[in-house]
Amino acid sequence: MPGTVLLLAASPVGKGCLVDAASVLPVLAAVAPAVLAGTETANVVELADPLEPQAVLTRLRAAATAPGPLTLFVTGQLQLDRRQRLPHLALARTTPSTVRYTGLPWHWIREELRLRPPGATTILFDLHADVETWEWLRSSPLDCGRNNAVYGRVAPPPGRRTVAAPAYMKAVATILRSGFRPPVEQLHQQALARVGPDGFADVQFCREPWVLGAVPGGSAPRPPYRPERPRPQTPDGLRGDPHLEISAAVQSGRHLDADALAATHEQLAVRAHGPGSEAALHWAEVRADLAMFAGDPVRSCRTWLAVAGARLTAGRPADAPDVEAAVDRAHHQWGQVADPVAARELGAELADLRSRVPGRREGALDHVQRQLRQLQTQG
Repeated sequence: MPGTVLLLAASPVGKGCLVDAASVLPVLAAVAPAVLAGTETANVVELADPLEPQAVLTRLRAAATAPGPLTLFVTGQLQLDRRQRLPHLALARTTPSTVRYTGLPWHWIREELRLRPPGATTILFDLHADVETWEWLRSSPLDCGRNNAVYGRVAPPPGRRTVAAPAYMKAVATILRSGFRPPVEQLHQQALARVGPDGFADVQFCREPWVLGAVPGGSAPRPPYRPERPRPQTPDGLRGDPHLEISAAVQSGRHLDADALAATHEQLAVRAHGPGSEAALHWAEVRADLAMFAGDPVRSCRTWLAVAGARLTAGRPADAPDVEAAVDRAHHQWGQVADPVAARELGAELADLRSRVPGRREGALDHVQRQLRQLQTQG
């Protein structure tokens, strides 16, 4: 039975663009349809920077009702609508104020695939999140449906006035251009390896349908990092959701104000619950991300290292998702440090942590040790 492939690459036009999503389509289009689908023959539908969510929905619905295996390759950026705070895939006309009307609601994808049989659908995505959506991901999983195999990553926003490349999806396409499609789990891991240390900050998705019980007795892979812990409540005397105020401050370039507000909540959480409490560590993680948004990788790396150390000291196992995520993000930020002195100092601490928390990316400790040796030659 022939397969169906939907290639969807979308990002806003203008200054709101975080990723050059359409740049991956020529690479994917060079892959034989049968290889894209993992079937003997396949039909391919390509959507490049679509304008209207309804047009995307029409193509998605047609693909979802086609018989045989379905593979979705989705590249773009996630944004929240301001009214319901639901994630949307931004389209060409999407702006922060019009997401609800011009973006593709992510739950449309889940709903259109809901009636497909378990194991018949594979989703591969490479998404970038804006500041607000990256914060939202701390407490809200990106739901892709129970019956679907889901692989990919959500990357943090790039630096100001920078448009990121869809490195993960380009790596997937490059691997497939060889003419051989490995099992999707291997394809995912090989793509991550090609992304390199820049991918350590990403939220990674790696889930087969049987993880949720669709296939009894299956050997389930370890679940990805998905920050589903509830947000700490606002301390007494401070009203409203501080995360919204912090996101607004970052988006307007007021990084010092954002960090000061997060620091206030961190101090209150420490006084109320202790320095190693979940509430205090949550605000430390927020401050680590704020340092990244402000272009201060030294402070961000140091904070993530401290968070990882605190969780280990509290008795969390080295393979706990929150520990691995903290070390991965410290590793990513360390790679952005330009000052050799600071890089050597932080690298030594990172190497020590990596020896205890190797993470899921092969060669992470080797990468740190190799980079440290190069730094030693810089004097």
